[in-house]
Amino acid sequence: MSEMTPLPTRFLRTREAGDFLGLSGRTLEKHRTFGTGPTFRKIGGRVVYAVSDLQAWADLGAKSSTADPGRTRPALRP
Repeated sequence: MSEMTPLPTRFLRTREAGDFLGLSGRTLEKHRTFGTGPTFRKIGGRVVYAVSDLQAWADLGAKSSTADPGRTRPALRP
């Protein structure tokens, strides 16, 4: 049996990450500023998001009922 090589991490720029989450790039920028958004990286001065980090952040908001306790951290307004 041959070993499977793991796929390399896929990174998305802010606009693509916003499209993936159904948010605007500007909303992700605000989350980044206030520290309420998904984990990001700066590579060569560019902000990128790993798809797995976007999925993990989105999963933080998973609920089965509107009565479920807790809430995701909202973007703060200045």
